[in-house]
Amino acid sequence: MLTTNSPRTLLDLAKPESAAAKLATTAGAVLFGVCLLTLSAKIKVPFWPVPMTMQTLVVLMLGMAYGARMAAGTVLAYLLAGAAGLPVFAGTPERGIGLAYMMGPTGGFLLGFLISAWVVGFLAERGFDRSLVLCALAMLAGHAIISLAGVAWLAALLGTTKAIQVGFMPFLASSVLKTALGAAAMPIIWRIVERRSALRRQN
Repeated sequence: MLTTNSPRTLLDLAKPESAAAKLATTAGAVLFGVCLLTLSAKIKVPFWPVPMTMQTLVVLMLGMAYGARMAAGTVLAYLLAGAAGLPVFAGTPERGIGLAYMMGPTGGFLLGFLISAWVVGFLAERGFDRSLVLCALAMLAGHAIISLAGVAWLAALLGTTKAIQVGFMPFLASSVLKTALGAAAMPIIWRIVERRSALRRQN
């Protein structure tokens, strides 16, 4: 159970005391998140039935670590970088860049990233990231939001049946795997960071 004095997120726990250092830490966290989202979009991991990226896992982990506003702000910064023409998305620049790319078939998933980061961050601020079961539920909710937004967007372009066939079914197994990975990792990360934070306060 969280108290009013408990750090609400991993980022809260890691932030230093001074205002200037907190600002620098926040800016660094956003930049790190944008870089991580970009890298995770570019690397494909062999999987069945289709290769997977780790980007949805990164979106959800940012929500867990940063909280609602910071995670959504980081994803928004990533989307703005892509809208400005930087090749940060999967398949860019080969499949286009900027707003033209964002209005294509992946547009719904990109919107889902933003909503999901906020929702998962909101749950993390309420302790869902410190329990394997609750973390798994939050991760499942995050993946469901991304899938729903992506399929809804595709349905407008391809029709509902085709959208489900190409935008949901091939990624179901990988979403389950990434949910399990995230749910297992977050409570462990919390314990490690809390231990290091306690040691830092003692020294």
